[in-house]
Amino acid sequence: MRERFEVTYSQVHWSNFRNMRDKAEQIGNARGELKRSAIIHGSLSRGDVDEQSDIDILIQNEVSTQLIESSLESRGFHTYLRELAQATPMHSPKAHIYLDSEQKIAVTIPIRALRSLEAEFYRFGGTVGSKDLADLTRVPGCTKRLTIIEPTEQGHTESSIIGREAWTANLLGISVKIVEERIRVLERRDKVGRTGIFLRIPVPDEITFEEALTREARENPALRRTLRVRDS
Repeated sequence: MRERFEVTYSQVHWSNFRNMRDKAEQIGNARGELKRSAIIHGSLSRGDVDEQSDIDILIQNEVSTQLIESSLESRGFHTYLRELAQATPMHSPKAHIYLDSEQKIAVTIPIRALRSLEAEFYRFGGTVGSKDLADLTRVPGCTKRLTIIEPTEQGHTESSIIGREAWTANLLGISVKIVEERIRVLERRDKVGRTGIFLRIPVPDEITFEEALTREARENPALRRTLRVRDS
């Protein structure tokens, strides 16, 4: 797709968007670190939501997962699934807390500080802070279709980022490197399909994510090396 085209949102779209933002605001307004450093990323930050869209919340800072879980519990949220995941051996391990049975509302906590490119990955797709939820702020960001969404008063415009990597990076305030990386990864996914992630294990309620990570590292040399490098 080379041409820019404009999308006008229906009243149903706006209603769905507001309802999803309301749910995200309830989570983002929980006390402590959850409120201070939570960001919403993906389609909910851009506004181009549909019935399949998730509510994805990232805690930007490295913080005790128990503090975040305590904050969620204090707001009456029930955890349906706790999962430890790591995309590749080079990525930071992360805690995923799913707050609904369909796993469409997720809070992600890095258990080691994010590398700069990992942080830029989220900005590639668009991010808004918890304080921006109530006023329905929308921001530009890229989709998995390698298009960029630019919000308008009535909806958004959409256009390809292929061949416009530098322009895209400048608009989003990220490096060209992450734009080129995402293009490479997503184009490969189109050709060979989605590949598995390096680590994904459920975490039982009786142990913390940090304890689960320590146990897994004892049996997983690649994970152990990653943690050794990150902790050095």
